[in-house]
Amino acid sequence: MKKKVISAILCGAMVLGTVCPVLAADDKSEDTKTEAAGNSAEGKKIALVGKAAGNAFFEIAADAFKSTVEAEGGTVETVYPETATADAQIKVLDNLISQDFDAICISANDVNALQAKLEEAMDAGIKVSSFDSAPNKDSREIFVNQAGTKEVAQALMDAVLDISGGEGQFAILSATSQSANQNAWIDAMKTIMEGDDKYSKLELVDVVYGDDEPQKSTDQTAALLQNYKDLKVICAPTTVGIAAAAKYLQDNGSECKLTGLGLPSEMQEYTGDDADHSCPYFYLWDMQGLGKLSAYTTIALINGDITGAKDDKFTAGDLGDYTITDADDGGTEVVLGAPLKFDTSNIEEMAKLY
Repeated sequence: MKKKVISAILCGAMVLGTVCPVLAADDKSEDTKTEAAGNSAEGKKIALVGKAAGNAFFEIAADAFKSTVEAEGGTVETVYPETATADAQIKVLDNLISQDFDAICISANDVNALQAKLEEAMDAGIKVSSFDSAPNKDSREIFVNQAGTKEVAQALMDAVLDISGGEGQFAILSATSQSANQNAWIDAMKTIMEGDDKYSKLELVDVVYGDDEPQKSTDQTAALLQNYKDLKVICAPTTVGIAAAAKYLQDNGSECKLTGLGLPSEMQEYTGDDADHSCPYFYLWDMQGLGKLSAYTTIALINGDITGAKDDKFTAGDLGDYTITDADDGGTEVVLGAPLKFDTSNIEEMAKLY
């Protein structure tokens, strides 16, 4: 099976030096169980639950999710909790369960706290998928992972190593303390550091949380600079956090540099490998592709084409064929692809896309 890592539009925009694979019309295996394009979600009703309103990353993915489902004949209701907390998401879920949805796709604010409510949804016959940030394995049927946990962590650690010059203090500015994806990446970063001597001269001095709020992320950045005078790099694996930190560092002429996961459109003015810019380079993935893959995965669940079991196979439209694999938490997942690097060579073009 071929995996299409990024969408056709993204492949066309990036100068990668290789040809982006395109799924041929007849490139479909006999064991693929998808229905004809355009009607696979006919009459289906899906709830898409975000962490909180105002997250540009989620909104881009959500738009792609909705347009994909609608093109297949279904409907999507995008719902945001009042705050980026588990309690607020539980209230949202409690309301959705009584509304006869075929599926709920959620970006979880907490790994474990949503379990009882998501199990209630599944017991009621509602299919539960997740993307971006997964609830625990018992709270979902499948997770759509934007990139492998180890791959993201490796990219971030190598960026910190490079930008710091191979030694010195660095800190991590995360989203919420219970965010599943953030914690998984941070834990993997620590494991990578401990397992390779090339990181031995780096010191992780603090992990702080901006709760995916711009002002709190700004305040946390200021506090890091105040508390650690020799801080060389801040790594922010959150689109809200990295944008807030980038602005603060650059506005204040800080020598501390930044990397992490961000949106090109929000990071363009801060990206550059010189003293005038706070962020030499950063990473993310194809958010439109993530939204599309999440939509096709959820539709496949609803139709019974997949159950979420390891080795289940399905076709995600023009993204191509996918196989469900084991996730690090003992559940299962579908992985979109590797993280993409954004720097001065491509950020202007990519900022036009998202």
